[in-house]
Amino acid sequence: MRAVRRAVLLCVPALWTLVSCGIPATGVVEAGGPAHGLVPMLRVYLVENGSLVAVPRRPAGAVDAGSAVMNLLEGPTDTERAKRLTTLLPPLTAAPTSVPTPLASAPPTAGPPGGSTAEAAASAAVSVNARGSVVSIHLRYVTEELSDLAMAQLICTAAQAQRTTDAGTGTKAVTVKVTNALGRSVEGSGERCPEG
Repeated sequence: MRAVRRAVLLCVPALWTLVSCGIPATGVVEAGGPAHGLVPMLRVYLVENGSLVAVPRRPAGAVDAGSAVMNLLEGPTDTERAKRLTTLLPPLTAAPTSVPTPLASAPPTAGPPGGSTAEAAASAAVSVNARGSVVSIHLRYVTEELSDLAMAQLICTAAQAQRTTDAGTGTKAVTVKVTNALGRSVEGSGERCPEG
């Protein structure tokens, strides 16, 4: 019996040391509302020192090829400019007020119902059609030929968003076709785009 009492007396201080390891007891800690799923992220491709750079952004709405392209065409944010990131794409603000008539092969896209005039003008200046592993971008406000790096910005941004959106594409290569206002097209895939 004496041995048992002695063992208990030796264990109590050891147990006390383990229990009181310097972490104070707390009650419920309020840390905001409950989680509501994952916050959607998209990647746009900007230019830094002549190379493509994947930049994560949190969009206002859904992540799809169309919203990713429109997000890219808004240009770098102030924070991104401070990091010396730029774009070689003409901004949507450069779009003419009278948009050229769309090509017969590309159906016109209507702006969102109840959308602002700026949204309607952007929708008239740019259309993005994504189906499976193919994305078509029509830049109705761009009359000049874009540089290879500017095209890569569009192709990588649209391809990445389409892979994220369409689970059926999975690891398949996404083909992106970019057409300007004069009907000149360039096609590419997102296979060689840099990862974040």
